Amino acid sequence: MSMGTQPRARRDAAIALPHDAFAMGARRRQKVLPEHARAHNRTLVLQTLLDDGPGSRADLARATMLTRVTVSDLVAELLQEGLLVELGPRDGARPGKPATLLDLAHDTFQLVGLDLSEPHRFRGAIVRLDGTVVERLEREIGEATGDAALEHAIELARALVARADRVVLGVGVGTPGIVDAAGVVHQAPNLGWHELPLRDRLADALELPVHVANDANIALLAELSSSGAETLLVVRIGLGVGAGVAVAGAPVRGDRSAAGEIGHVTIGTDGGPRCACGRDGCLEAWLAAPRLRAAIDAAGEAGRERVLEEAGRRLGIAVAPIVGAIDVRRIVMSGPPALIEGPLLEATAATLRERTLDEGDGLVVAMTEHGDDVVVRGAALLVRTGELGVS
Repeated sequence: MSMGTQPRARRDAAIALPHDAFAMGARRRQKVLPEHARAHNRTLVLQTLLDDGPGSRADLARATMLTRVTVSDLVAELLQEGLLVELGPRDGARPGKPATLLDLAHDTFQLVGLDLSEPHRFRGAIVRLDGTVVERLEREIGEATGDAALEHAIELARALVARADRVVLGVGVGTPGIVDAAGVVHQAPNLGWHELPLRDRLADALELPVHVANDANIALLAELSSSGAETLLVVRIGLGVGAGVAVAGAPVRGDRSAAGEIGHVTIGTDGGPRCACGRDGCLEAWLAAPRLRAAIDAAGEAGRERVLEEAGRRLGIAVAPIVGAIDVRRIVMSGPPALIEGPLLEATAATLRERTLDEGDGLVVAMTEHGDDVVVRGAALLVRTGELGVS
């Protein structure tokens, strides 16, 4: 068996455990209906080890409120599938036979994450189960759109799978545009994709499980993994502009899988630049990275600050109603630091404070702490949730 090939037992287990990161919401540890119990209880055991670190069977029974017999049966199954490993006896002097510690098989599997949201290039990474990036890879795509852009994504994924030195659990993809739960990209104007079954096309080419979501929503997953159950707005600036929204730690997808699709909201009544969608004055036309760079080049160094301040003001106008509607106190910005940090971010924060009921009590607008890896890490988390059920 090659390192990049998923064993049949794991493929069957993955099929038996369908999960959706945007439907799971906050982390859960309560029992459910009997017909869902086994799959849910597997998730309880895996999530507990992910959150708390190594533990014994007795530790797991206490933490999950499952019986010891149930935990023992689940652990035996998960050990056979290679998802858990036994670390040996617990250290320390205790009466009786020392308990055997269990942990997730962090060194058995790897995840592949793709970020298709940047201008002129696609980025990817090999990621451990704990979210640590092992290796990064980029592929220049120039102005490619349509089938040519899809082929670039396939080849980048193939290269990463080939470089993996562990079994690849699956591939996660963050792409611009409106993406539904089946991984169909309904609209991604900047890549020339319309009704593209991206998940299925990649899965067929790679012969691996593939999970696809909007890049801003995937960045949101990465932020939630380090911040917990909070109401949060993540704004992603790249080839386009989008936002990921979470309320009390639960990601919001929306009725059309288009929650946070703010890039094609028209800002103001003064016209504005022509957008890739064909309308004038969309937020994306003011704020997408290629548009900002072109506007700065046209304005010259003397006009750079003015261009960035205007972009930040337009973003603040677009986001202010969201802040009021969901009472969000932290907004995370993701994208090129050279464009976002400084005048743009400051103008966004100032506009939000002018246009909302902020009383100086903690509305924070800040750059992501994940840097350029925010989408590939989020994409890896999407795979982890989809294949193992853990968030």
